Amino acid sequence: MDFDLSAGTAVLERTPHALRAMLAGLPPAWTDATEGPETWSPYVIVGHLVHGERTDWIPRARLILAQAAERRFAPFDRFAQLREGRGRPLAELLDEFARLRAESLATLAAWRLTDAQLALEGEHPEFGPVTLRQLLSTWVAHDLGHLAQTARVMAKQYREAVGPWRAYLPVMDR
Repeated sequence: MDFDLSAGTAVLERTPHALRAMLAGLPPAWTDATEGPETWSPYVIVGHLVHGERTDWIPRARLILAQAAERRFAPFDRFAQLREGRGRPLAELLDEFARLRAESLATLAAWRLTDAQLALEGEHPEFGPVTLRQLLSTWVAHDLGHLAQTARVMAKQYREAVGPWRAYLPVMDR
C-alpha cells in the first residue's frame, strides 16, 4: 500500500486513545511488565512516544519542508524516556502524549501538504536521504509497532498461565 496522508493521519489520531484504553487504570503488574532484561514495559513505551512527539516527527518534517542547506536530522535518542519519564504517573504520560499528538496533527493538517512537498528530502544520520513521505509513513508504522509491542508484552505476562492454549497463541513466543 502506498502512503496516503489522510489514512495515515487516521491511525496517528487513534494511537493515544488506543493506549489509554489499553493501559489507563491498570496496576503496575501490567504497565511495568517487560519481556525480560533490557526490554520495554508499556510504561516505557508511552514515555518513548512522548519523547518522539517532542523531538522526532514534526521537528524532522519542519527541517525537510524548510529545504535549508543543512537538512541533516539530529540523531534520535531512542532511550531518552528512561531518563526523562521516570517516576511520572502513567496517567500523566498518557495525557501528555495525547496533548502533544493533537498538536502534532494540527501542525500537520495546517501544512496542507502536496505530493511535491511529500517528495522533498531530508538527511537521516544513518540512512542518508529520506523523503517526507517516508518519514510520515514511518511515523504511522512506528505507532502501530509500539501498539503491537504493548499488547505482546502484556500477553506474555500470562505465557505460562494459559497452559496448553499457548500452542494457539503465537504472541506468546514472539
